[in-house]
Amino acid sequence: AIAFAKAGIDVALVSRSRPRLEALAAELSQLGVQASAYPIDLSQIKSLQTSLQDLMDDFGAITVLVNNAGMGYTGALADMPLADWQQLMDLNLTSVFLTIQSVLPNMRSQESGIILNVASVAAHNAFPTWGAYSASKAGLVSLSHTLAAEEREQGIRVMIISPGAVNTPLWDTETVQADFARSQMLAPEVVAQTILHAVQLPDSAVINEITLMPSGGAL
Repeated sequence: AIAFAKAGIDVALVSRSRPRLEALAAELSQLGVQASAYPIDLSQIKSLQTSLQDLMDDFGAITVLVNNAGMGYTGALADMPLADWQQLMDLNLTSVFLTIQSVLPNMRSQESGIILNVASVAAHNAFPTWGAYSASKAGLVSLSHTLAAEEREQGIRVMIISPGAVNTPLWDTETVQADFARSQMLAPEVVAQTILHAVQLPDSAVINEITLMPSGGAL
């Protein structure tokens, strides 16, 4: 969001944390763009599309949708409770599906738009204890490729960025147990700049999928 605002792009911010969201919106507004905060819990699947309606009403034309919310999970598939599986899939995959459904009518009416989904290198690789996470991201990649084929004639471009390990609060959550050197991970700002570059391409170009890795390789 910071990278977009610095580029002069108005942003709608969606997150569960109202205080952090509103503080960020105030900061970005100082850059001369419209920055609006929408405290929405994307994991609340049943009410998600209703919650997104206020955003749609406020902004009117949606030119770019970046789906970058998600959670991590480590643990053997054989031992994973169904409730944990469902929670992971709800946030990492189903919420993306529902958010896309919410914005598609808007983009179709404009005959243009970009949907950029943040997946992971885990979508294409088998990492022990990361099976459920990998499955959610592989599903996101498949969804993205299919959506791109379905919406191309509507002028809508669908892109995927699949980063390696990124130094975010994901690694501090209770559902992730991993001992990686965070200093060797990608900085979030690098991912943000890559996303900004992708969405600023001319209408005649589209990035199907970018794999973005730390220069030191996989952790």
